[in-house]
Amino acid sequence: MRERILSCEGPQGAHKMAYVEWGPEENSRVLVCVHGLTRNCRDFDFLAQAMADQYRVVCPDVAGRGRSEWLADGADYDFPVYAADMHALIRHLGARQVDWVGTSMGGLIGMLVANQTPELIGRMVLNDVGPVIAAPSLQRISKYTGNAPLFDDIAAAERYIRLVSAPSGKLTDAQWRHLTIHEIRQRPDGKYEVNYDPAIADSFRKAAAGGGNIDLWPIYEAMTCPTMVIHGSFSDLLTSETVQQMALRGPRAKVVEIPGVGHAPALMDDAQIAIVRNFLLGGD
Repeated sequence: MRERILSCEGPQGAHKMAYVEWGPEENSRVLVCVHGLTRNCRDFDFLAQAMADQYRVVCPDVAGRGRSEWLADGADYDFPVYAADMHALIRHLGARQVDWVGTSMGGLIGMLVANQTPELIGRMVLNDVGPVIAAPSLQRISKYTGNAPLFDDIAAAERYIRLVSAPSGKLTDAQWRHLTIHEIRQRPDGKYEVNYDPAIADSFRKAAAGGGNIDLWPIYEAMTCPTMVIHGSFSDLLTSETVQQMALRGPRAKVVEIPGVGHAPALMDDAQIAIVRNFLLGGD
């Protein structure tokens, strides 16, 4: 794994976006993996290692998360800036086209990139996200985003991560610890805090305040790339009704349901990784 930093232009000037990459740097076949709202690039370590024999796998920290710089104005934490940063990343990589795996917010960013520049996206995996964001999920996520407590030690942080990420399904103790250590950072006073700018919650809460679903069907229906949607059967963000429509409209996504999992499948176990790998490499 290689750690990299890229300078991106935003509304308030330049900001630094961090990313990690796996696999041969000279490989022209590139896979971009983008995480969810409060997460970071290291969520994809297991998937990236499994795909590195076929791809140069690039996993960015979206602005305000992980090792990426916090934005000067919290109002800029929104999809136009995120999509612009991803376009800058793809240009920086010198890739003419990339495949994409996006979990939750990362999938929405991918949909926007595919809508803006269809030629850039080869194959798209949407992990438990689609063109309708259900209101109950918006309300649930808005309760904890930006409100995480301070932790006395890593064990306390892990208990919190296990709680808020419980819908992702059963993970091993090692996987929970992996998610935890990359989701927190230590403060000068010795306590630990989550590793994202609390201001990322502002625009999200505005969207949730309306009380209704978010409808992005026009963006989805304009997509033309081969698409697969992975659906957690217990997801409160992506409903079964929306998934059924995604199979019939726009790119007519291939649907794979993960039983016993909510929002969003972690893509860490061998079976879920195999689903992604098979689709990206052209399998049925």
